Amino acid sequence: MFNPGQLSQYHRDGFVIAPQVFPEQEVARLREHYMELRARGAWPGDASGTDIGAADPMKKFPRMIHMHHWDDISLRWLLDPRLNRCLTQLLGREPMAVQSMLYFKPPGARGQAVHQDQAYLRVEPATCVAAWLALDDCDEENGCMQLVPGSHTIPMLCTQAADPQESISDLTVPVPAGMRRVPAIMKAGDVLFFNGFVIHVSFRNASTHRFRRALIGHYLMGEAERVARFFKPVLRMDGSVVELGESDGGGPCGRWVERDGTPMVEMAAGVPLEARHE
Repeated sequence: MFNPGQLSQYHRDGFVIAPQVFPEQEVARLREHYMELRARGAWPGDASGTDIGAADPMKKFPRMIHMHHWDDISLRWLLDPRLNRCLTQLLGREPMAVQSMLYFKPPGARGQAVHQDQAYLRVEPATCVAAWLALDDCDEENGCMQLVPGSHTIPMLCTQAADPQESISDLTVPVPAGMRRVPAIMKAGDVLFFNGFVIHVSFRNASTHRFRRALIGHYLMGEAERVARFFKPVLRMDGSVVELGESDGGGPCGRWVERDGTPMVEMAAGVPLEARHE
């Protein structure tokens, strides 16, 4: 559970790290479980399965998505009471669960360009929240998460082309002038919680021998009424299904412009995005 300082940080910055939510032995079992699943080959949601002979590390270890639809360990983790307690304390109300993801990020693997999760989930009203469990120690060398403090207070930004040589996704958003990225240095077992509007990025894993595996859950704030169809079914934290409406994929987004020398967000028509985010 969070102390007053951690709660203050979350509301100020849009994110907070909860240390050692999951003990070492449990994290080790999760690592082994997902490495074994990935070694078996393709699963539902894989874009192209695995290619052990590929030069691209991300084709040897592509991310897994929505594992809780077919894997009981993933479902139990997504609905874990420890995550529920943390999220409920941060949000003031029990959340709803919609997505599980596993990023392997082996040595040499690309990162993911700057983005906001809300652009994918399209939660209405309110937003989504991520619980990002480090399965390995994470730092700048092996491509830890980097987040922009306070960016949860600005609107969803319009996308532009990303560099596919450095990013697994082809879309990005600009980091606003005057804002900075900060690295989330984490130990295995720590959980990073962050608001769906928070701008975040991860860079290439520059290590020659270290993975940066992460197990991620995405949740809706309790007042949510609609979400993009891709993220259904929506689950209460007891595992029962919630019937919510569907949101469109092309809502308004913001572009950074200057007016009289002052940076500000100008709203514009958005575009649909694939459900591929970290």
